[in-house]
Amino acid sequence: MSEIRVRFAPSPTGPLHIGGLRTALFNYLFAKKNNGTFLVRIEDTDKKREVAGAEEYIFKSLNWCGMQVDERSSDNSHRQSSRKKLYQAKAKELIKRGLAYYAFDSEQDLQRLREEYHEKKETFIYNWKTRKELKNSLTMNKEEVASMLAQSKPFVVRFLCPRDKKVNTNDLIRGKGSIDSSLIDDKVLIKADGMPTYHFANVIDDNMMRISHVIRGEEWLPSLALHILLYQAFEWDPPKFAHLPLILNPNGKGKLSKRSGDSSGFPVFPLSWAKETKIGGFKEAGFLPEALNNYMASLGWAAENGKEIMSMSELIKTFKLESVVSAAANFDFGRLQWVNQKHLTQMSNDALAEKIVEISPETNHVEKGRLMIAIDLVKERAETLLDFWRLMKYLFYAPEVFEEKAIVKLSEKSKAILEQGEKIACASENTSMLNEGEGFIDACLGWCAENNIKAGQLMMTFRIAFVGGLHGIDLKKIVSFIGLKETCARLKRLKKLLG
Repeated sequence: MSEIRVRFAPSPTGPLHIGGLRTALFNYLFAKKNNGTFLVRIEDTDKKREVAGAEEYIFKSLNWCGMQVDERSSDNSHRQSSRKKLYQAKAKELIKRGLAYYAFDSEQDLQRLREEYHEKKETFIYNWKTRKELKNSLTMNKEEVASMLAQSKPFVVRFLCPRDKKVNTNDLIRGKGSIDSSLIDDKVLIKADGMPTYHFANVIDDNMMRISHVIRGEEWLPSLALHILLYQAFEWDPPKFAHLPLILNPNGKGKLSKRSGDSSGFPVFPLSWAKETKIGGFKEAGFLPEALNNYMASLGWAAENGKEIMSMSELIKTFKLESVVSAAANFDFGRLQWVNQKHLTQMSNDALAEKIVEISPETNHVEKGRLMIAIDLVKERAETLLDFWRLMKYLFYAPEVFEEKAIVKLSEKSKAILEQGEKIACASENTSMLNEGEGFIDACLGWCAENNIKAGQLMMTFRIAFVGGLHGIDLKKIVSFIGLKETCARLKRLKKLLG
């Protein structure tokens, strides 16, 4: 097998969307599986849409996800804007060989033609049907063309798309296909500002960077025949192509969008973006990069062994490009939360503590040993890193307020329950007769049995006193963690509230 070289080629027009991140991941997995090279090329030929800071954001995102870039040149040669002269030289090469031509039509003239064709209920296409009637080097003599160029008149360079040629395509995911070249328009290769179009630049760059496999989004599938024609025009062997399935909104309608994330309350970017304040990135939402990678890999691919929770090294080992499906995948935020929860439970408490302190400043003052114990008590319940403090806060601080829906569930026996619990806790704390939550709860349950009080009523009352609501970990574990002195204080506080 020849050397495997793949590229991720984003445009720096804003934050990296999860769709682009998934494309990067599949390229990365394929490269690492085959001991190949994963490079990043910045496609910044559209300067009007370029956004400051976007390129840096892209590399930060890849780094956070653990996708180490093998090639990123220091001389900017992987940034298309620095290769302008190369593209222009390649365009002139095609012009000399009669495979491309200058076009001097103004945008106003072309817009007028579009409107005229629209009135006839037809679509204007700049190709073999219309090019002979337009202002280009195919309809002008050499002197006229030379004069226009000498006067620096605005022009573009168009590809001379052949007529009636069957263009065969082969996609590693979607199989073979063919298209009549007569249906393809004469695409612009060099724009009026001298910069190349995506179609032209990416073909040249992929060839010169020795890309063996082009793994990209489905949206580029309609351009595949044109790209094959460009490879043939240069007499280059094309790389192998694989077009990844779309990622749809949760309801299956349309591509996953930022708007859908905003309305549903989930991120669509790996990291927070300075210009977005409503919803940050997956990192800020408490997701692990390992879990995000794991979930993204499932959007169009599944391991043959059926394993669902995998580390990056396991993904690399099991990934097969030929196993990627063509069907679009719905983005399921709940499923991502489940995957994240599974990864959280596999982490050590020590490693979790470091990440929780980073994302939840409230834990900075907590002694690490006790924090790790608390983490162990709640980790099965946490779906994200942000969940931990919410789930464990009551272990360090008595509830400041009590949930109204919890208070209304208390009965006339609740005060007696609190008094007895306080009596047992305070007596035990003073005499050191009991020093564990199990002993305290068992003693209280014994009292319930003697006084014909349901155990459930006692447990609910205590939970409200300790947690402030109806949810939390096992009561015995809570008491063991906070200690009998604090247990007594919390029971007193609720009893006082009840009057």
